[in-house]
Parts: sequence; C-alpha cells; structure tokens
Amino acid sequence: MRKIHVDDIVATLRQLCFDANIEIRPDTVEAYHRALEQEESETGREVPQQLILNAQVAKEQRIPFCQDTGYAVVCVELGQNVHITGGSFVDALNEGVRQGYQQGFLRKSIVHNALERINTGDNTPAVVNTEIVPGDRLKISLLIKGPVVTTSVRCGCLHRPKVLQQNF
Repeated sequence: MRKIHVDDIVATLRQLCFDANIEIRPDTVEAYHRALEQEESETGREVPQQLILNAQVAKEQRIPFCQDTGYAVVCVELGQNVHITGGSFVDALNEGVRQGYQQGFLRKSIVHNALERINTGDNTPAVVNTEIVPGDRLKISLLIKGPVVTTSVRCGCLHRPKVLQQNF
C-alpha cells in the first residue's frame, strides 16, 4: 500500500492553481495570433492584440492572465492501493485550492448560497471528480473553469481551459 500525505496534496494543488491562472496554453496564444492576422477591422484587431499582450505579461510577470480566475475543477484518479495519510483527502484538495487562491492573490468567486450571494472568500469548495483506478498512483488534474459568470465576455477569458496535472 502506497502512502501519500495530505501536505503533499495541498502543496501540489496550491501550485497548480498558480500555474493554471498564469500559463496560457501555446495553442491558445497561436489562435490569438491567427485571429489577429485574419481580422480586417482595426477596432476588431484590438481584442486579439490585448489577449496576446495579456498572455505575455502573465508569463513574464507571473500574474493571472485574466481578472476572473474562475473556479477550480479537480479531477482525481486515485489508485485503489493508495492510502492518504494525515487527514481528509477532500479537505486537502480544498485546502490546496484555498491556499492557491489566497497566496496567489487570485479572485475568489465562489458563493456559499447562490441566492444570498455571500462569497466564501477562498474559492472553495472546489468541484471534485474522483475516479478509483487500479494501482498505487494518484493523479490530480486541475481545470480552471471560468469566467464564473459564463455569459460574461468582458475580460476576454473565453480561451480553451488549461488542464494541469501532477502524478504522485
């Protein structure tokens, strides 16, 4: 039986939150360049120009690409021969997201109750999908889903989501 401590899970998810909000997929940046080349209107060219600049600044300065940093969707492949030690697995996932969003100064958009619109202040709980698989491996993938208000295109965040993963 393989043992994985919750502290390792927290640290991994914290880093994935940083990286997923900062590192834009290369194929997405290429699509912005293609859109810029194809756009005939000078006004229309402003949007892909700004997206390209945002991606460059995010990468160079290690800051979020967009002001709406979405919500965390965590996909887990948990080997049936893995034992999580030191605490609750789901609590560790949420703590990693909490730390990632707080320490990364990322926008927190999750609310306790949709009707009352009271923000949780830490972007938890994360959406967690878990699949039990054969073996002794743990694979955590993070998808930053956003913008939270999906009908909003104000910040230009309609890029393909980046899925980052860590294997243990």
